Amino acid sequence: MLGMVLVLTGCENVDLSVDDEASGSAAPGAGSGRAVSPLDNPDGTKPGLAPLTSDADRAEGRALIEKVATKGRGPKTGYDRDKFGYAWMDSAPGGIPFARNGCDTRNDLLKRDGEDVRFRSGSDCVVASMTLDDPYTGRTIDWTKSRATTVQIDHVMPLSYDWQMGASRWSKGKRQDIANDPLNLIPVDGPTNSSKGDSGPASWLPPNKKIRCSYAVRFAQVSLKYELPVTAADKEMMLGQCGG
Repeated sequence: MLGMVLVLTGCENVDLSVDDEASGSAAPGAGSGRAVSPLDNPDGTKPGLAPLTSDADRAEGRALIEKVATKGRGPKTGYDRDKFGYAWMDSAPGGIPFARNGCDTRNDLLKRDGEDVRFRSGSDCVVASMTLDDPYTGRTIDWTKSRATTVQIDHVMPLSYDWQMGASRWSKGKRQDIANDPLNLIPVDGPTNSSKGDSGPASWLPPNKKIRCSYAVRFAQVSLKYELPVTAADKEMMLGQCGG
């Protein structure tokens, strides 16, 4: 029998599912083509968050960040995770990738970014074990579902931050979209994600300095897609990560 508990860590959802160890087959091609540059992954369907190392790529990243609007951070009044739909729903209405495919968002992201993915016996959805190259720490994590919280799914642009920057005025459907959009979601080391809370880039950046420009670009991609501004301090920090 599958047991399920959801814990909220800052603005992020941690799936504490307890399940059998992997006994199904490995996913075909799992782990191929990982660590894709955010510049080559505008819809978030490809895995990883590869560093931007060339001058040309970093300049392209700065140009994208420059397009992001700024405003002051609004109040958190009224924010609740449930305002963005129940955690990892598969029914986000806005046509986002992976939605309505019969597999919940968390497992979609584990499959996208995991290597040597193995499923629960009898399932082609529920990930029971995998290896994750964690972009935030640069470490490799051998993950099993019995220790679920060692990997959490980070909302790059945190949901509470979204609320304060304008999502409080959105329809619930649009909030469900940003909460489940793979562009805004990355499986990462759990404790590192917990330390982020609902911080913007001026207050928190991944410990792995190599991917900070990529992280800033991904933050900007989400901001631009959903027409959500960031604070002036966050934009300045984002530009700085790409040499601006």
